[in-house]
Amino acid sequence: MVQWDGISEFVYVAETESFTKASKKMSISTAQVSRQISALEKRLNIKLFYRTTRKVSLTEEGRVFYQHCRSVLDGLDEAERAITNLQTKPQGKIKLTASVTYGEQQVLPLVNDFMKQYSDVEVTAYLSNQQVDLVEEGYDLAIRLGKLTDSTMMAKKLGKRINYLCASPAYLNKYGIPHSLSELNKHSCLLGTLDYWHFSDAGRERNIRVSGRLRYNSGVSLVDAALKGLGIVQLPDYYVQDYLASGELISLLDNFREPDGGIWAVYPQNRHLSPKIRLLVDYLAEHIGDHS
Repeated sequence: MVQWDGISEFVYVAETESFTKASKKMSISTAQVSRQISALEKRLNIKLFYRTTRKVSLTEEGRVFYQHCRSVLDGLDEAERAITNLQTKPQGKIKLTASVTYGEQQVLPLVNDFMKQYSDVEVTAYLSNQQVDLVEEGYDLAIRLGKLTDSTMMAKKLGKRINYLCASPAYLNKYGIPHSLSELNKHSCLLGTLDYWHFSDAGRERNIRVSGRLRYNSGVSLVDAALKGLGIVQLPDYYVQDYLASGELISLLDNFREPDGGIWAVYPQNRHLSPKIRLLVDYLAEHIGDHS
């Protein structure tokens, strides 16, 4: 189809800002790339690039045309992947992200178990407490906790996350047990990155501002402080559930606990889920659900 001639060459030149680099990516000659671009410009009757001896850059018309061409090529790639991914054996690379502690304690051990079953899968994981842009940075999957704010992403719930308010028996014996939210201002509260804690009061969400002489951006360190009797802490279950089970920490104000937050697999909505991603998401849902 003649209307497709030169489109791929145009996109590669636009993205590499070089006819030579584009030709290497496409494994064709620079002269062929140049001929296709020239023919495309002639057919469209517009100039797509500014050309100098040092640089190739898009014209205003070229930038508009590039956005549409990129979308079209992405659509063709998706169509090809959709057909290719009819294969049943998962293989290839997966790039995922999760928060640091939850990733270390829950996600990556499960990913390791998954990889033992599927030897042709390769995984790169980046753990960060900062929310990364999945599309911009090329991620296939993110595991996120709590309320989702990005409506441009697709999401599948993997399990639930419970926030516990707790303290050590030694602290409670010394300073007493709080029986209402208003009593928290009389206690030493172990702070994370926020100045308030989340609760539910008669079905209504409430954020209670708290204070204390200790503030860490590390959940592990906050748990340690609570175990040593330095105050009351509010943290997700994966930090404290073992200590609650052993009695080293005591759960407080359970009647005011906020509704369970979700654990989510999040992925770009314009990205067809390949067998490897779908299998991993299903595997995480099955095993995270066992422990949440």
